Amino acid sequence: MKIIILGAAAGGGLPQWNCGCVNCNDARSGLVPSLTQSSIAVSADGLGWAILNASPDIRVQLAATPALHPTGPRDMPLRSVLVTNGDIDHVAGLLTLRESQPFDLYATAAIHDALAANPMLSALRSDLVPRRTVRLDQTIDLAPGLTATLFAVPGKVPLYQEGDVVETGLMGETTVGVELRANNRRALYIPGCAEMPGWLGERIAGADALLFDGTLWDDDEMIRMGLGQKTGRRMGHMAATDSIAALAGTQIGRRVFVHINNSNPLTDPRSAETAQAEAQGWQVGRDGMEITL
Repeated sequence: MKIIILGAAAGGGLPQWNCGCVNCNDARSGLVPSLTQSSIAVSADGLGWAILNASPDIRVQLAATPALHPTGPRDMPLRSVLVTNGDIDHVAGLLTLRESQPFDLYATAAIHDALAANPMLSALRSDLVPRRTVRLDQTIDLAPGLTATLFAVPGKVPLYQEGDVVETGLMGETTVGVELRANNRRALYIPGCAEMPGWLGERIAGADALLFDGTLWDDDEMIRMGLGQKTGRRMGHMAATDSIAALAGTQIGRRVFVHINNSNPLTDPRSAETAQAEAQGWQVGRDGMEITL
């Protein structure tokens, strides 16, 4: 199995267009690597590929990834796109993929309903891009030799669907993790997760690779930095410090943080927090990182 991190950042990327925090300014000046928004590509044979989450930066990501370049005038190695929630940073890229290119679009019924409610997405022609509804715990074929099973993880509805009361540990079809299998290898992709119940740790155990929600380092970092009024928990993301502690004794081949917010010190390879995460066996996802299992 081959995994390419197309984009390692959370919504807004690094630098975020309207943010003048230290991390964003360092990315603008080239002191730390820039990051595009959350997406990965996966293949069992290096020929047929699936993309998980279509970020707003997908055009740039595809151009930067030779394995996903066209193989003919209108031939692509892209076989499918799967989205793990309806967040804008995971679905807005679908509008870029509207140029009459066939592929299968996989999501749960709840996520497909959110997409169907946006009339602009009708530009993604249903005769070329069939909407495939996936039930939780149903195994599907994403690309030749590559299967995926979706399972609910604690989370919340997308921001644009929030009401007066927001449940941040919601279990259902709105936030899912993905278990990927190919060639006797198993990887889990969980870019959004609000907490780590025991059953989730058990499911992760023994995986050859885990790509996990690393949105914030500390739960209150955005408030402390003057970048917002929400904690990570309120946004439906557990802090990386809590993830490190929760999985400290779990057998995992490779563990990689993805979906990293611009406020997170993990964006800086020179930071003490990056060194701390690496000392605990974690890698920090970067655009273009390749994982071969």
